[in-house]
Amino acid sequence: MFYFYTLYSSSLDKFYIGHTSDLLANRLAKHNSNHKGFTGGRGDWIIVYHEKHETKNLAYAREREVKKWKSRSRIQKLINTTGTVD
Repeated sequence: MFYFYTLYSSSLDKFYIGHTSDLLANRLAKHNSNHKGFTGGRGDWIIVYHEKHETKNLAYAREREVKKWKSRSRIQKLINTTGTVD
């Protein structure tokens, strides 16, 4: 199974959008670890939305689609109106 997911950091007041083939809990732990990169060193990321997809290509396509929105309000609307999709 593959996942498209959205994280939120309250300290940054920002979203992070990604996809993974790993378990979401494992991936979240990596984001919250002290590593280089956008999500590293904060430790307060939470999963606010996710979708399951059958293939990596579908999960990655969904990630690209949402990133193209470039709209915080549209991402918040996705999270608020649909919750988590399994």
